[in-house]
Amino acid sequence: MNAAVIGGIIIALVLVILFVRSVRIVPQARGAVVERLGRYIRTQGPGVAVLIPFVDRMRPLIDLREQVVSFPPQPVITSDNLTVAVDSVIYFQVTDPRSATYEIQNYIQAVEQLTITTLRNVIGALNLEQALTSRDSINTQLRAVLDEATGPWGIRVARVEIKAIDPPLSIQDAMEQQMRADRAKRAVILAAEGARESAIKTAEGEKAAQILSAEGKKQAAILSAEAERQSRILRAEGDRAARFLSAQGQAKAIETTFGAIHAAKPDAALLAYQYLQTLPQIAQGDANKMWIVPSEFSKAIEGIAQLAGGEGGPDAPSWLTPPPTPGGPAETPAPPMDTSGWFDSNLPPAAAQPEAANLRASDTDRDSLLAREGLTGFGLASPLVPAVPVSAAEPEGTASEGTASEGTASEAAEPPVPPYLQKPPQSPPPPAPPSTAF
Repeated sequence: MNAAVIGGIIIALVLVILFVRSVRIVPQARGAVVERLGRYIRTQGPGVAVLIPFVDRMRPLIDLREQVVSFPPQPVITSDNLTVAVDSVIYFQVTDPRSATYEIQNYIQAVEQLTITTLRNVIGALNLEQALTSRDSINTQLRAVLDEATGPWGIRVARVEIKAIDPPLSIQDAMEQQMRADRAKRAVILAAEGARESAIKTAEGEKAAQILSAEGKKQAAILSAEAERQSRILRAEGDRAARFLSAQGQAKAIETTFGAIHAAKPDAALLAYQYLQTLPQIAQGDANKMWIVPSEFSKAIEGIAQLAGGEGGPDAPSWLTPPPTPGGPAETPAPPMDTSGWFDSNLPPAAAQPEAANLRASDTDRDSLLAREGLTGFGLASPLVPAVPVSAAEPEGTASEGTASEGTASEAAEPPVPPYLQKPPQSPPPPAPPSTAF
């Protein structure tokens, strides 16, 4: 191989070396400082950089992206003399490669040391409880201090975060006990509040129940008393109506019997026979210890004797027949007695009685109750029922001779007539004709 070829090869190699040293490529998000003969010329951005071989020199590339640096836990003393381990992380970005190259030797180490010292200054002014509960405040203070300190280095601190603050184990045990005590205290307070609320609600419920029960008992007592009152009123009205109807029936029976006796015109023998049949029934009463033979008994015996053919014979005139008037013909028998006015009453109206004043107040309630019970047809629609009619006084010598109850124990036991039912005194009636006496 001749010398010319060898020389050409050497020249080519030199040219290649010169080309490689004179052309550099800077990646994206990177930066570099270019020096010429040891002096700063420019800051090279991303792209192709042409350098003068053996004259220009490019310093190592600098990452312009935001970087994250996590530091190991650092022991920090709080204001209450407790040592805690603080683990932090910092986010920063190089904004000026020239300052980061010429203003600080190792900016990462510088940021780490600056963060540790600033963290001790900030947390040293707080106690343990404040340090545990004021992380946001600590982060803000750290970022402000670091950003101000790293500005001349061409570095911008974006964020500073406290990852953990770990107190000693003894303090952790004490804090756990305190937490348990606080939780137990809260549980007791909540239980007491619940019991208090429950007691209040229970008392209010019992109060309302007692009030409602008392109201119910009150209403029940009122209704029971009203029902008893209305029941007594209705029973009294019914008894009064029954007695009134019974008295009317008895009066009608007496009237019918009296009319039948007058129509039959019985003689002395028949009356004596009926009288003797009634005497044993009168004597059978339990309350009759003794009985007195009335004066009519002898007349009854005489009637029986006449019936048996005694003095006077069968054609003898009856003792009930009036004797003929001397010197003239026998009087014509009187017509039958008119009994239409026997039940007329001369008493004052029922509204004028003293008892009526006590009944007026309950007229409306009683009328509604009687209408509801269907008793308006029995003369009970008004409490002022007319008094029972009192029959007119019979003529002398009629009832005393026509009944066998006069002078007996049953007549003696008959109750007296109340004063307000007694008939006012009247003038004595004229004597009845002899033909009506029997």
